[in-house]
Amino acid sequence: MNLSALTFKDFRIYICGNIFASNAVWMQRVTIGWIAWDLTSSASFVGMVAFVNFIPSLLAGPFFGVLVDRVRVKQAAIFTQFLSFMIAISFYAFFVLGILNELNLLFLTLCTGMVVSAHSPVRMSLGPRLVASTSVASVVTLGAINFNLARLTGPAIAGWIIAFYGIQASLFVQILCYPPFLLALSFLRPRRELALNARKEAFMKALTSGILYSFKNPLILKALLITALSSFLLRSVLEILPVIADGFFGRGATGLGLLTSSAGFGALLAGVVKAFSSSQPPGILPKYVPISIFFGFAFIPLIGLCGSWSLTLGFISYLGFAGTLSGISLQSAIQMELEDSLRGRVMSLWTMAAIGGTALGAVFLGGFTDYLGVVPALGLTGSLGCLLLVILLSIADN
Repeated sequence: MNLSALTFKDFRIYICGNIFASNAVWMQRVTIGWIAWDLTSSASFVGMVAFVNFIPSLLAGPFFGVLVDRVRVKQAAIFTQFLSFMIAISFYAFFVLGILNELNLLFLTLCTGMVVSAHSPVRMSLGPRLVASTSVASVVTLGAINFNLARLTGPAIAGWIIAFYGIQASLFVQILCYPPFLLALSFLRPRRELALNARKEAFMKALTSGILYSFKNPLILKALLITALSSFLLRSVLEILPVIADGFFGRGATGLGLLTSSAGFGALLAGVVKAFSSSQPPGILPKYVPISIFFGFAFIPLIGLCGSWSLTLGFISYLGFAGTLSGISLQSAIQMELEDSLRGRVMSLWTMAAIGGTALGAVFLGGFTDYLGVVPALGLTGSLGCLLLVILLSIADN
């Protein structure tokens, strides 16, 4: 197994603390999605909440990437996680006070998205600095396993708590998940940067140099384009699960938790498969990446057509598998191309493609679902994904 990163003490501390924060993230996503659906019963509003959550990564992510290459990454991680902790407290307080309406939900979700857009390049810069350069791919794989294990457990826990104890209890448990990670971060001693070019350059010049480096590297550019397409038309389906779980199948909060956990199970399985596979060689994109994404697109229309809850759980699980298997491989390919001094800027572009694409896709799919209905919207999304992927690969390979 590709577990070499676990031989480093600081990474073990980091990954153990991150388990709690990752569960908080997924519990929060399910809870926010359920609140949005419970308030409005509107697929468009659920999509809008997802859009507001993710759009800061599309607009501000690259700027945060430049900052990450200029600051001490450990202190940056502590700061962003403390802000996440305070936002979790705010969600709880707004709900208890009875003022968590549509507008305030969008506001707090936007705050969450801003912090996530700042933390993503921090996270992708911190992990590789806790291990030797030969273990960077292992960091990506183990980070994905940890994140997707939480993707399996967090939604199930949140759905169960909401069903039996209410939304307030779910929001309170999320608050308790942040202090362990903050404590773990305080013990870390990441490797110092070997180059300080980003600090010497003017801000906009540093931003431009990171973008140009990414666009001039064929491997990184191809990985970014595939990530953007996959996020826009595949991962976005996972952002309207409240609509599928309750609006289409009438399964309520428990059904939403099960559906989200199914995606988490598939994602976790992808991480395990990646860990048991031989180490990904640098300089290439594995051939199974576009294949897994293509089948993911092909399965999307079947979610609406089959009409079976059990089959839908299976299809959603595969979407989680395909998105994560390709995501780990694409992120690993990019990370292995980078020096520490470029990680913040380049990986913020990957985050922009991954999260920003999901934000735009959620609005697109939510609107089409309200206008056309679930079945036609999913059919259009899957068909368009297959077509655009074939076109993209044809252009990239020529």
